[in-house]
Amino acid sequence: MKQHRSWAPRARWSAVIAAVALAAVAGTAFAATSHSSHAAKYPGKKIAQELARTKAALDKYRSVDVAKAAGYVAASPCAATPIDRNQTSYGGGMGIHYMNMAFMAPGAPSVATKPPILVYAPKAGGGLELVAAEYFQPDADQNVKTDGDRPSIFGRAFDGPMLGHAPGMPIHYDLHVWLWKHNPSGMFASWNPDVTCP
Repeated sequence: MKQHRSWAPRARWSAVIAAVALAAVAGTAFAATSHSSHAAKYPGKKIAQELARTKAALDKYRSVDVAKAAGYVAASPCAATPIDRNQTSYGGGMGIHYMNMAFMAPGAPSVATKPPILVYAPKAGGGLELVAAEYFQPDADQNVKTDGDRPSIFGRAFDGPMLGHAPGMPIHYDLHVWLWKHNPSGMFASWNPDVTCP
């Protein structure tokens, strides 16, 4: 997959994010990193409580209309990749990304109740189901070989730094948190084998 290091002006972010998701649908994946571990599948009690509080605060976004009213905008088709159960991360689906540009800005802190991205999966009978929150932060020095600014949330370091997945997307860190859909690959895995796209 060809990846690019240039930073997109804020006005171009929507197009950039859409291109990211389209790349995923075409068979490319968001970068997997060595930070996935068996232990991350089973958060400790304190982290589990924090996750539960965050889920409760974000449950209002189960309605995609509420998410839209709060500034989240659909930025992708349903993203999926082939499943390989012989790998640590199985692959599978992510879903449809709804992004809030206010929380995507460089320097925006990772606040549990303000995820830059909400991920929805298509329901069998129609409509969308909220499945995950995704946290995102551009890398300060835009160098994949350094990670002094790696963020963390829920006691978990973000994946990355990774190259952008589309023209204009910066080197960045991200972290998926599957708060509403069980993920056999782990609570913080990028892809969920139980999420499918039409």
